[in-house]
Formats: sequence, C-alpha cells, structure tokens
Amino acid sequence: MIVLYAKDSTVNVESQRVTCYANKNTLLSYSLLYAKMLVETAYSPGLFLWYEQGVKVEMDDAMAQAQKTAKAILDNVQQVIIGKAEVVELAVIALLSNGHLLIEDAPGVGKTMLARSLAKSLDCTFRRVQFTPDMLPGDITGVSVYNQKTQDFEFRPGPIMTQIVLADEINRATPKVQSALLECMDEGQITVDGVTHHVTPPFHVLATQNPIEYEGTFPLPETQLDRFLMRVSLGYPSESDEITIVDKQQYAHPIEKIGPVATGADLLQMQEVVKKIFVDDLVKQYIVSLVAATRNHPTIYLGASPRGSLALFRTAQARALIHERDYVLPDDIKVLAESVLAHRLIVRLTDVSQDRTGRASIAELLETVPVPGTVLKQ
Repeated sequence: MIVLYAKDSTVNVESQRVTCYANKNTLLSYSLLYAKMLVETAYSPGLFLWYEQGVKVEMDDAMAQAQKTAKAILDNVQQVIIGKAEVVELAVIALLSNGHLLIEDAPGVGKTMLARSLAKSLDCTFRRVQFTPDMLPGDITGVSVYNQKTQDFEFRPGPIMTQIVLADEINRATPKVQSALLECMDEGQITVDGVTHHVTPPFHVLATQNPIEYEGTFPLPETQLDRFLMRVSLGYPSESDEITIVDKQQYAHPIEKIGPVATGADLLQMQEVVKKIFVDDLVKQYIVSLVAATRNHPTIYLGASPRGSLALFRTAQARALIHERDYVLPDDIKVLAESVLAHRLIVRLTDVSQDRTGRASIAELLETVPVPGTVLKQ
C-alpha cells in the first residue's frame, strides 16, 4: 500500500483504486494507479483541482515509441510555426486521433503553413486544392473519361484520392463541391459513376477558411462542420515571435528546410496505440455529462451529438500520449473541449457572433459541469 498526503486529505492506493477523503465530509474516488486526486481548496470551497502525486508506471515500448514519434512531429512543425506550441499540439492530436482538422483564422497568420508543415512532416502522398466558386465536384473526386483505344471508360482520380489533402479556403467553394468531400471524410471512399474507390490510409483533410471576409464565400453547413474532429485558430504572434518569424524568413522559408520525420505506417501505428490509452469510467462520465450539457444550455439551440463525445474521448487519449501518460485526466477534457465541441454547436441569435458564443458557452459549461467522483455525505 502507498499512502500519500495533500493538505487535509489522505490518499490510499490499493490495486487500481484510489480513495481520497477530503476535509472529512467529501468522499472522492478515482480508478487510477497513478494517485491522481481531487482536493477541495480552502480558498475556493466546492472547487476541486487536480493534484498530481509522484507515482508513475513506465510506458510499454509501443507507447514510448509513439510518444517519441509524436514529439518529433511537434518539433518539426514548430520550426515553421513559431510561438504557437499549443495550436501545433492540437493539430497533431487531430492526426493521432484519425480525424480531420479545420484551421480558421484571419489571412496571413499561417493557416496554410501549418497544414503544409504537418503534411511535410509525414512521408505520405500530399495534394493541395485551392477552392474557388467555379469548381465542380468532379474537380475534387475525379471523373470517368472515355478511352478511344480501349473502347471503355477509365477513372482519373481527383486530388481527394491521396493521403493528406490541404483544402485551402474551403468556404469559397459552392455547397455542391463541399458536399463532395463528405463521403470521403466520413468513410474514406468516393463513388463516381456508381463505382466506389477507396483512399489509401492514413487519410486526413486539413482545411482552412477565413472567418472574417464573407463576401463571395459559402459557410460550411453544420453537417460538414461536424465531420471535422477539431477546429483551431492560430491568432496573431507576439512581437518577439514576429521578430523571430522575420529573421527565419530572411533568406528562405523554413518550410523548405523541413522533411518527413514519420511515415504513413508510423502514423497508423500511433493511431492504434492511442486507442489503448486508459480512460476511467469517471472520465467517460465527465465527457458525456459535458456534451449532454450543451443540449440544455440556454444560449445553445442545438447541442453536440454523440459524435462530439466520441471525438472528445479519442482526442483526450491522444493528448495523454503526447504528455507521456497512458491514462486520461479530466484536465485533458478541459483543454480540448473548446476545439472539439464549439464548432458543433448551433447557438441562438444573440448580439454576439456564433463563433464567439459557441466558445463562450463551452467555457461556461467547463466552469459549471462538475468532475464526477464526488459523493457528498448528507
């Protein structure tokens, strides 16, 4: 038995059960060998914070290798994207979770560079598609062309038939073209003239869009937004980071200097390792409670679907791996909730933009939805 102490609480670790008695009137339990506990602070009664104790078990070889490869990808991308470590981490989490990423921000902050640097870090086939209003669905999926020599139609694949697709300014294409991506994003296949064509895994769509300029654009419908695992924004760099950006691009762009640090097989293996990350039942309950709360929030017209719960579950596993853990914490859920859930919400008409209100609603829910595991004695 291992006994750890924190403030007025005692933690007993037996097998894989941790029981914490906080201030003698609150029973907190959590199924982790690593002695994570909730402690009620004297300064904020009722507010529970996570305190980490020094009990840790080494990762197995597969997890250790996956974590090492993920760190190599992070370091490689950060040679190009300066001062945005948190956003780069979220982007890599999307890849490890086998999901698609939507990068949304003002022009010139590095949306396309983030997508390109992610693609160049992986030794996968890559295509970039610049979306325009005059595009047709066949420009994305490919078309069947009659071959006079063979007296038959042959399929000529479009840019979607690759492993990493950069869909630049996706909201400039018409809804008909945008919908052509749905089947491929969801099922990893396309159907042209009644014939199904499968893409080679891993398959990821990295899309960018400008939320500021709406003239001549077609906002993505909710059904397609829901297909994106995460939505991230870069924001403007700090002055010191902007000076570093200017210095690095004095003679050549850093994107030209980086190369692949992982293969497609490595990425597929990491995605399988992520699935093995332990998630306690109480953390699962927290995920579901948070998503369910979006369906009853007064400012939200339509909350997140079970797909949101699945996305939050998988991305939390990926974040745990990157942070050298083989278990998920509620902290992982709190960090990822905005990027995973905000774009899935339809908010009621208010004086605030939909994007801001969705994020504000998630922030409010993170403050009000309690972390499960507390049983208050009457």
